[in-house]
Amino acid sequence: MMSVYYQIVRNEFQSLLRARWLIGYGLIFLILTDTLFRFSGGGSEVLLSISNLILLFIPLISMLYGILFIYQSRDYLELLLTQPVKRGTLFWGLFTGISGPLTVAFIAGTTLPMIWHGNFTGETAGQTLLVLGLGAFLTFIFTGLGFVMGLIFYDEKIKGFGYSLMIWLFMAVIYDGLILMLIFIFGDYPIETGVVGLTMLNPIDLARILVLLEFDISALMGYTGAVFNQFLGSAKGIFTASFMLILWLVLPMWLGLRLFKKKDF
Repeated sequence: MMSVYYQIVRNEFQSLLRARWLIGYGLIFLILTDTLFRFSGGGSEVLLSISNLILLFIPLISMLYGILFIYQSRDYLELLLTQPVKRGTLFWGLFTGISGPLTVAFIAGTTLPMIWHGNFTGETAGQTLLVLGLGAFLTFIFTGLGFVMGLIFYDEKIKGFGYSLMIWLFMAVIYDGLILMLIFIFGDYPIETGVVGLTMLNPIDLARILVLLEFDISALMGYTGAVFNQFLGSAKGIFTASFMLILWLVLPMWLGLRLFKKKDF
């Protein structure tokens, strides 16, 4: 079955790497990163700008492409399901074959300008690897969520796209506002642990906090930043945050696999 898995992954890789939009996706990161280096002078400021871009752009594109793949490949999926291939093998082959090229395009587009601008040396090397790693994590997480939404709303495309956009908007924008409102309303009570716990429930917020702590600018977030710095700045906090990010990576994959195995195509 491993040979079948590799064959599916290779087919998806080759198909996607030939697609013009994927080349454009990588070129967007390349042009933006190179432009930021040329106008900002390099260093942590550029990485911080790139990370802000990643936190908004990658979840949206990954989720939309995940669900679009399910909708556009219905005939292909149903054809493959008639073959003597286990559903689990087919799911992992398709998921890896989709999320892998997206990650490659992002890393290649971002890394090349960093190399020729010398950002992989000195103090920024660790920060660079963190930003690239978070981008890769978010790609896999939100492609998985796109698969889940596509399988749940397999016959209702408009609902699928609508709910996907709502999930992205909620996680990327609204969730932060709700937490700040909570802090504002209950600021007189000891809600620090609850605020940190709520942050762990959103992968975009989790990635954002890790970036803020790595770049040592949590003070700009005022009270919220102090709370996060106090907890996540410790070894225990970093371990907990990393564990939660891995859990977020596993959860959509597990749910997608479960839906794919039970789905009556």
